[in-house]
Amino acid sequence: MSWLTEYVRPKIRGLLKREVPDNLWTNCESCEQMILTKDLHKALNVCPHCGHHMRASVAERLEWTFDNGEYTRIELPKVPVDPLSFRDRKRYTDRLKDERAKSHLDESMVVAHGLIGGQNAVVAVMAFEFIAGTMGAALGEAFLAAARLAILQQSPLIVFTASGGARMQEGMISLMQMPRTTVAVEMLKEAGLPYLVVLTNPTTGGVSASFAMLGDVQIAEPNALIGFAGQRVIEDTVREKLPEGFQRAEYLLDHGMLDMVVKRADLRTVLAQLIGQLNFRHIARPAA
Repeated sequence: MSWLTEYVRPKIRGLLKREVPDNLWTNCESCEQMILTKDLHKALNVCPHCGHHMRASVAERLEWTFDNGEYTRIELPKVPVDPLSFRDRKRYTDRLKDERAKSHLDESMVVAHGLIGGQNAVVAVMAFEFIAGTMGAALGEAFLAAARLAILQQSPLIVFTASGGARMQEGMISLMQMPRTTVAVEMLKEAGLPYLVVLTNPTTGGVSASFAMLGDVQIAEPNALIGFAGQRVIEDTVREKLPEGFQRAEYLLDHGMLDMVVKRADLRTVLAQLIGQLNFRHIARPAA
């Protein structure tokens, strides 16, 4: 052993360890390029190398969507906890407790209101960071609360979806949120209020089979995964090889299931324009 290996190398390693924090760099999930975390945040979690749109937290979505990042969150209705006394690898009550501590959220949807382009709007954001954004009774209540608030304020409702589908720990109760949220969308339509959906990566399962696909305008972020079942399950069922990227936003746009695919940096501007256009139709509509 020489003085280089015994003294110099340990000193260099110690210096690097002290001066390079663990969260300084982030690797892109798509191209695997390294990005300075502060630069990634400035770019709204979009890779500057390949344009890949990484996942965003609820707090980031709300900050990016409302004017000046200013909004008011509403308190959501409480629901019975663990109605089925469910247990898999751990008790459902313990899982909820752990998820709340980790995500600093009460459930998988947050509702807020504020201004977008100077216009009133209610925004509901699904939290993929909370049990993969799964849909249970609490989400159903949150969605209904968002629709009722929009009707009360005569404002459009914008929903950002991000979900792995139904929440198995709530069984049939979870599946019942599909018709409940559909009824909430009908309430908005009867009130003549705009309902806009922004589908983000991923939007799957019961969410995609209910309120996520009922918007007056269907928007998606680039390359977002959108579908009901996974590709392998579908291929095994129909016994056919499916087209490349058939569940991605661009494919769905080409086949008429989406109205537009919008980059994250342009999303607030597009939403403001749509709110203005659709609100004008709502205000100008003659009385029945």
